[in-house]
Amino acid sequence: MIKEYQIRVQPHVAANERALREYVAETEGFDVRTLTALRILRRSIDARQRTIFVNLKVRAYINEQPHDDEYQRVHYPDVSEGRQVIVVGAGPGGLFAALRLIELGLRPIVVERGKDVHERKRDLAQIARTQQVDSESNYCFGEGGAGAYSDGKLYTRSKKRGSTEKILNVFCQHGASTNILADAHPHIGTDKLPRVIENMRQTILRAGGEVHFQTRMTQLLIEGRRVVGCLCEERVGCDTVATCGNGKDGKDGGMLELRGPVILATGHSARDVYRYLADAGIEIEAKGIAVGVRLEHPAQLIDQIQYHSPKGRGRYLPAAEYSFVTQVDGRGVYSFCMCPGGFVIPAATDKEQIVVNGMSPSNRGGQWSNSGMVVELRPEDLMSEGLLQDTTQPTTGSAAERALAVMHFQEQLERTCWQQGNRRQTAPAQRMADFVNGRLSYDLPKSSYAPGLLSSPLHFWMPQFVSRRLQEGFRVFGRQSHGFLTNEAVMIGVETRTSSPVRIVRDAETLMHVRLEGLFPCGEGAGYAGGIVSAGVDGERCAEMCAAWLQSATGTKE
Repeated sequence: MIKEYQIRVQPHVAANERALREYVAETEGFDVRTLTALRILRRSIDARQRTIFVNLKVRAYINEQPHDDEYQRVHYPDVSEGRQVIVVGAGPGGLFAALRLIELGLRPIVVERGKDVHERKRDLAQIARTQQVDSESNYCFGEGGAGAYSDGKLYTRSKKRGSTEKILNVFCQHGASTNILADAHPHIGTDKLPRVIENMRQTILRAGGEVHFQTRMTQLLIEGRRVVGCLCEERVGCDTVATCGNGKDGKDGGMLELRGPVILATGHSARDVYRYLADAGIEIEAKGIAVGVRLEHPAQLIDQIQYHSPKGRGRYLPAAEYSFVTQVDGRGVYSFCMCPGGFVIPAATDKEQIVVNGMSPSNRGGQWSNSGMVVELRPEDLMSEGLLQDTTQPTTGSAAERALAVMHFQEQLERTCWQQGNRRQTAPAQRMADFVNGRLSYDLPKSSYAPGLLSSPLHFWMPQFVSRRLQEGFRVFGRQSHGFLTNEAVMIGVETRTSSPVRIVRDAETLMHVRLEGLFPCGEGAGYAGGIVSAGVDGERCAEMCAAWLQSATGTKE
């Protein structure tokens, strides 16, 4: 007999398999000796009251052995003779598009401007050591995209566009823990996600696809109103054929022309792509974003606050999470991408920028917890608030200027932050309570941010549109959660890459660009996703629409 139960237990019971089995058997009235297996299907923590509970949905196998896998496997056939589709970008949108194309019998040719997920690590380490950012290999560019080194959070509210369960199962098939299928807020961890991404690449190669690293798309090939391929620049020193699958050692670099429909999944930081699209007259539009800071507390303090105990998390609970949201003067102020037990990282993609993000390992065992604390910004705010310092006029300028106006504001704020940080990756920072009260911090607490911090009056030089809303938002959050508003916390500038500042306009039904057949703008970089899972879902949808378009265009099943 197989039965499922909803139970509510204390953390020490949820953490001990034997205790949990005994609890289920006693509660449901059967002999524990007949319980051959117990599988956790859903798990969440209820920390609203002083007594913490873990809510579980479990499947009990009574006098019966499990006959089903913990996750659903996907079959990837040999597509080496299949019709090829170009996938630009090897982030979650691009990788899941490529895998779905293989399922549909199509051959993906993946081009990625950065390095493979392991080679990227060397360039990331160099940022802290030399204060220099490689514009093609950094925390945003490279295999796995921005998500590869930012905790691997898999929680999303976007569940109407496709199967989020499918995305999680594919991750499990490629090495992620099956815990992600059960946890309410699943994450893989930045220490384990690179291996999972590498396994996904190997699946693509084994099926007959190609993956080209250090290969940057420079232009689309357009014939009439149809995209028929793209032109790419191969960086000198590209990886070997075993990794790239490109049929050559890549040592000489050069140009690469690829033919086929294009799934464009370049991520939210590929500003050169946005500029190219604007210059080429390919329809794009400005999109709202959110900007602010990384806020870092001691992890023990967040544990104490969230678990209502001076002992913090204790032996059986994970590092505590939080989520805050409020409205200040008609704009949202909220926490974003919370990383318990994690690190603040330098996420710039070029020189003369400071951008920060957060990440955490799978055990979330670090000394600090951080999150983005950001303010909603809409395109119309740029003009009404006078946020652009240059001559760009987002409402009266050319179509290209209007489309890129929010991106220009991002760049402007990141450059200002870099100037405040002594023109290095040393980040300007301020204690939280000092910021709220408009005071300079004469010293700063220890931080996880490896390049170092520099005391700076963020309340003075950040746009007032942002700073005054953050100040009021922090007061609200401090009243909601006693102890949260404290000078033990430090604000690190600036968080700007919360989402794409540009939307590449596409048809809602076919997911193709509104003007060009054969071009499928995809994922977060196209303005249609916000995180690993939603980008993966959008990648699968774009692959499906591309396959349907090819079938209708040729009149044959691909």
